[in-house]
Amino acid sequence: MEEHKAKVQSQFSKSAERYVTSQIHAKGNDLAKLMQIAALKGNEEVLDVATGGGHVANAFAPFVKKVVAFDLTEDILKVARAFIEGNGHQQVEYVQGDAEQMPFTDERFHIVTCRIAAHHFSNPASFVSEAYRVLKKGGQLLLVDNSAPENDAFDVFYNYVEKERDYSHHRAWKKSDWLKMLEEAGFELEELHCFHKTFIFEDWCDRMNVTTEKKQELSDFIKSKPTEYYQKFKIVVEDGRVYSFRGESILMKARKPTVKNKGSS
Repeated sequence: MEEHKAKVQSQFSKSAERYVTSQIHAKGNDLAKLMQIAALKGNEEVLDVATGGGHVANAFAPFVKKVVAFDLTEDILKVARAFIEGNGHQQVEYVQGDAEQMPFTDERFHIVTCRIAAHHFSNPASFVSEAYRVLKKGGQLLLVDNSAPENDAFDVFYNYVEKERDYSHHRAWKKSDWLKMLEEAGFELEELHCFHKTFIFEDWCDRMNVTTEKKQELSDFIKSKPTEYYQKFKIVVEDGRVYSFRGESILMKARKPTVKNKGSS
């Protein structure tokens, strides 16, 4: 696990600036929906786990009491800080650390967010448990991530493609996997939203500094798949190379109960 986390730090140190400017991270229906369902009152303290380019922390900052932007990678925090402060937001604290072992006291935050990052976590169940621990009773976890299809063959294909493009990718989980992790930690699922994501192949690869040779290998692999893969992932080929394909992301809103369930005797 420590080796994988070192890979995450290495990869994101090299790609930090690109995550601030990436349109798929900076915008997107999922970010707008996340803000909408948070139902903010203005007095919240928010923890943004794996803040990346800082887009979620930046979106919350004007509407809450405080945001803690939290990330494993120091270089990511530096570019996130420049981006957020450049937008005039000062009520954000920047903390480096591990999502699976958070350096925060129990029941500190009203909201924990994590957007398009958990597929890098080597032990996402530990992250979910930590999110539960640091949330106040009645607090909410707002989780967005790329989701693998429930179909096992499509799941294997999608995760293979992601891993070949980005060695710091650990696993995109199925919806059913996330539901199991949330409920086992004690959360109650309140909302689930699904979003289609079109990946423009060249931009998607360039964000992770993929070599020309690896791009060609990956394009050839995707092109070689049967018709049902083209239908499922909406693969578009132009001039003999993959131009784009489509994935899915999910947004889950889960609540920490106000009263701990004791179960039946």
